[in-house]
Amino acid sequence: MAKEVKLSLVFRDMWQSAGKYQPRVDQLVKVAPKIIEMGCFDRVETNGGGFEQVNLLYGENPNVSVRQWTKPFHEAGIQTHMLDRALNGLRMFPCPKDLRKLFYKVKKAQGTDITRIFCGLNDPRNVIPSIQYAKEAGMIAQASLCITFSPIHTVEYYVDLAKKFIDAGADEICLKDMAGIGRPKSLGKIVAGIKAYKKDIVIQYHSHAGPGFNMASILEVAENGCDYIDCGMSPLSWGTGHADVITVIETLKDAGFQVKDVNMAAYMEVRTMIQEMMDDFLGYYIPALNHLNNSLLVKPGLPGGMMGSLMTDLEENLEGLNRWKEKNGQPKLTTDELLIKLFDEVAYVWPKMGYPCLVTPFSQYVKNQALMNVMQMEKGKQRWSIIADNHWDMLLGKSGQLPGPVAPELVKMAEEKGLKFETEDPQSYFPDNLDEFREKMKANGWPLGEDDEELFEYAMHPSQYEAYKSGKAKADFEADLAERKAKKNAPKGGEIKAQDLKVTVNGETYTVSIAPNDGSAPAAPTAGAAPVAAGEGADVLAPLEGKFFLVKAASETPVKVGDMVKKGQTIGYIEAMKTYNAVAADCDGQITAILANPGDKVFEDDPIFKIK
Repeated sequence: MAKEVKLSLVFRDMWQSAGKYQPRVDQLVKVAPKIIEMGCFDRVETNGGGFEQVNLLYGENPNVSVRQWTKPFHEAGIQTHMLDRALNGLRMFPCPKDLRKLFYKVKKAQGTDITRIFCGLNDPRNVIPSIQYAKEAGMIAQASLCITFSPIHTVEYYVDLAKKFIDAGADEICLKDMAGIGRPKSLGKIVAGIKAYKKDIVIQYHSHAGPGFNMASILEVAENGCDYIDCGMSPLSWGTGHADVITVIETLKDAGFQVKDVNMAAYMEVRTMIQEMMDDFLGYYIPALNHLNNSLLVKPGLPGGMMGSLMTDLEENLEGLNRWKEKNGQPKLTTDELLIKLFDEVAYVWPKMGYPCLVTPFSQYVKNQALMNVMQMEKGKQRWSIIADNHWDMLLGKSGQLPGPVAPELVKMAEEKGLKFETEDPQSYFPDNLDEFREKMKANGWPLGEDDEELFEYAMHPSQYEAYKSGKAKADFEADLAERKAKKNAPKGGEIKAQDLKVTVNGETYTVSIAPNDGSAPAAPTAGAAPVAAGEGADVLAPLEGKFFLVKAASETPVKVGDMVKKGQTIGYIEAMKTYNAVAADCDGQITAILANPGDKVFEDDPIFKIK
């Protein structure tokens, strides 16, 4: 009898790889029955990664969303799976051990069957504890091999890694080919090597279509014993997304595999629903280039999940860079020119940063560093002149062991800054802190939630959760969406007219002004934020464009007006491209004014503090 290959719809990653946001819970619940009716899926990816932070931005409760979204699949006998980042949980930076343990208990209780655990460094010290915590919580622990192509990442490297995970108790192995740059024959050899070690281990293959390898890779891994293949579907297949399920089915059937057929009537209904979601608002965050395959991605190896948001972020960075160029009498760059410079710089910095696999968060770290380098060099400054705290943590070993050595010039910079390279277990740098969050919730009068799920959400995403609870997140999102709609609907060559948008959050109405911004001043303060009085002294300027925050974690104590600070002391952060960049005091003195509110968008060289 022909070997059966089963299929999984990576619904979360379809959106993640297309653009910046995900559907709302009402849209998810509506589409679920039709996905089930398609009849070809044994698994559906329902949550994980950046998915749940998006709920908070919409003003939705992620815990309610996950419970409602997974329920119909369970009732239909379809397994649900999620993506998690091992040491980092669901976020971009490491989690304490007590939070990691709570994570799996909450997700199991909410209805998620399988967790796909990955570490962009492929460090077993990060993955193996998560395997254990997931199994203790009753979840199926699927350990990932993050696939990339480099002199270090050989077939033997990956087979040996899989053996470590299997020996540690992994129930399944995933080949996570997040950039789609795994070479087909090599991927087949990896699957064969794993099956030779443990014949009955379940293997799932995940890949992206962008560079053009993945249909050949899907056939190759299937021929060598792969059990599950991840698929997408129109209108979010191909491009930076995944191979379409129809093509995958027909390819596998032609090769003699047993595969479930797709109900085409249901496929077309789901396709229509996805398009309606895009027309509603999600399409405003999906750049047209993300619908296209692009062989230029072979060189930088950037993952599809990151390319979804990259193009949106790139538009904003290009706007800021061209604003600076115009001000300084230099010719502007086009999107394509900046993109090629970025791809070339990624290829340059990746080996120097130790060959981390280009997957969240390390793909963002490498890409962000490359983009910062490009932006600084375009302005006549030095490469590496801005390195974010998160980037340093990775380089220094606080996130795990890098596959390759750090370049000598970066080692020298670290020594000059008095930074120390670490070799201890990464978990040791992040002590337990759930009790602190329990106390904060008690003080705020916030319930811990069913199965402690609200405690989990707050501890996992502190700043986003606080913005969600206050209504600020929803107001900011609605304002941004209104601005995008105004730009898109403006007459060609015409100007965007100023308008006021009323946003109601938790029964309270905010008025948000939407108007064109010429870059001469910061964006208008966020809805409901009180203006800050100016003080005396010298300005501390924003080092780059992004969102201003006083702290990057709820456990930190923010500076305030009247505080004495030392030169070089971190007094705030600019969050840009999902990383926090420290703002340091330029001199010893007293803070006399804080000129932006947490969450405000600021431009490079905007004054954000005064120190006397």
